[in-house]
Formats: sequence, structure tokens, C-alpha cells
Amino acid sequence: MWCLMPKTLRAKALEKIQLLARLQAADDSGFCHCVTCGKVDHFRSMDGGHFIAKGSSSRWALEIENVHPQCKGCNSFSMKHGTAPHSYTLWMVDYYGRDFVDHMIATKKDVHKLYASDYRDMIEDFNQQILAHERRLGLRGSLRAINAEPKSPKRAGNGG
Repeated sequence: MWCLMPKTLRAKALEKIQLLARLQAADDSGFCHCVTCGKVDHFRSMDGGHFIAKGSSSRWALEIENVHPQCKGCNSFSMKHGTAPHSYTLWMVDYYGRDFVDHMIATKKDVHKLYASDYRDMIEDFNQQILAHERRLGLRGSLRAINAEPKSPKRAGNGG
């Protein structure tokens, strides 16, 4: 029998920042560019990819400057076995400048201890920013409701 573990606060915060990064980069139609290959897709079809891997840096894992839209191909296989890390680095340097990227790389091993209250505060802040972007995009309610199958309207006179 499988026992599902509840999501940790860190996992919830990571999920929120990845969504926020995609929403923040989305145009008014909800589309954004993959920072590594340039593919354009809807924010729901993209990942929030980390420049510095979330598992290797407590310092940068939950910083918005480290998370940007990536297509699923670039964020998975290409980050480990392809050219995506190089392309991501070039994009980061173009966007933030060489000094900031060098600073990120130099400090990626710095220990950044977060407590439960820190994660809760981050989640609350991310949720507020997500809501603002959802409003900007004309989305209402939660994304769970938006992703649900649309209900077909009942037609008069068809018995339905």
C-alpha cells in the first residue's frame, strides 16, 4: 500500500514560485517564451526552470531571479544532457548582467536556513503576486478551476 506524504512547506513554496515565474513572464494572452530555446507556449504548458538547480542551492532556490519559464524539454533532458545550461546562462547575462550572474554562481553554496514561518511568509507573498497576475490575465479563481474541463452550456429545447 502506498502512503502519500503531505507536501512540505518548501515543496509548496517551490511550486508557487515556479507558477509565479511563468505568470510574471506571460503576455496578456498567457503566452511566454522558453528562456533557453525561445519556444513560445502557454504558461500552463511551461515549467518554472531554475538557473541554479533548486536542489543544489538553498540560497537561490526560492529567489524569483533564479526561476524563469522553460519548455518541458529544456527543463528536463536538455538541462542535464544538452545545451540548455549554456543557453540559460547567456539569457541570464543578457537579462541581469554578468556581475549579477557571477554573484549568483559565487554564492550558490551559501547556506540559507529557512524556518517554517519563512516558508509560510513566502507562500503568502507568492500567492498575492500570483493573484495579481491572474487578474491581469483575466483569470478568475484558482488555476484548478481554470484547468477543469469547461461545462457545455445547456441548450433550450433539447431536453438538457
